Amino acid sequence: MRKCAPLIAAGALVIGVLASFPAMAKPVTDCPLRDAPFSAESPLIDILLSPAAKAVVEATAGSTLDKVPARFAGTTPPSFAAILSLRSASMFTGLKADALADVDARLRKLPVTDADRAARCARYDNDVPVFTLKPGKRHILVFEKINGFRDGPSVDAAHAAFVAMAQRKGWDLVTTDKAGAFNARTLGQFDAVIWNNVSGDVLTLSQRAAFQRFLERGGGFVGVHGTAGDPSYFWDWYADSLIGARFKGHPMNPQYQEARIAVDTASPLAAGLPAEWRMTDEWYSFSTNPRKAGAKVVLSLDESTYSPVGPMNVDLRMGDHPLAWTNCIGKGRMFYSAIGHRPETYSRPEYVTLLETAIGWAAEDRKSCS
Repeated sequence: MRKCAPLIAAGALVIGVLASFPAMAKPVTDCPLRDAPFSAESPLIDILLSPAAKAVVEATAGSTLDKVPARFAGTTPPSFAAILSLRSASMFTGLKADALADVDARLRKLPVTDADRAARCARYDNDVPVFTLKPGKRHILVFEKINGFRDGPSVDAAHAAFVAMAQRKGWDLVTTDKAGAFNARTLGQFDAVIWNNVSGDVLTLSQRAAFQRFLERGGGFVGVHGTAGDPSYFWDWYADSLIGARFKGHPMNPQYQEARIAVDTASPLAAGLPAEWRMTDEWYSFSTNPRKAGAKVVLSLDESTYSPVGPMNVDLRMGDHPLAWTNCIGKGRMFYSAIGHRPETYSRPEYVTLLETAIGWAAEDRKSCS
């Protein structure tokens, strides 16, 4: 998406994307899995980073990790290995259930060394960015730290779309890829935070707590596509309470298909949308339905209009198939849309209208969520 670069650069100048430099960072010592025992549930990247853990896996099950495709075995973020556990990576390693149980037992006996702790925390940060915000405007923070899978074209296209929306609506929008922004003082400057295709676990324990408090006290959250597309999650609150659904998969043959989208015209976010439209994208399915977490569905996917079959013929049908939804997190509001892998979706008029409405809805002043 090189053609997006001028628009992004211009938007940065007009809106003031990221001001000055981050404050001096402190070493990260509270990353979520810092002291967790090695196990089959460990992030694959942590197994690969530990010579001892890697040796246990290979000694127990042969040269299994050598079978992992290179693009899934990177140890420097962004890496797909950060969004797979050793268990969920068995599709690549070929580890059988009985061998996995043996590996798990042996891994749990390994000591967690200081070197392991340092390696685990290295992909997190405490860099606190400094923003210069304009008074009297809606303040929106676009967050783009990605430790897992990063699809550059979709991230860039979404970024350009958010910048353009802010220009049209008069929002003061800034961007950071520093998780150190997730502290009470910095978040307190913003009405809403947009997670732009964020993949992988990115917040420390204190940053998680600050983010939860921000939402529960009335802050807004908007997430798009890859923000809820990880095969494995290492923060249950994020997947089960904030998003309210866990990613199951998407079709691969073909990956992109045209399908019909149905709109709940009674939703406050449906303003300006047709009752339905058709478009081509990468269609996510979820193993849990966000309605069970109290979500109100804005868009649903008509499974009869595409082939919901995943890799190795996995059945991805949900029946009731939410595609975009809202929910209350305390006094705060959340919106998530699974649309957005193809860069061109962020210039689709219907989708731009929905995202623009959703950001305004999430950021508006209110005493409670409804």
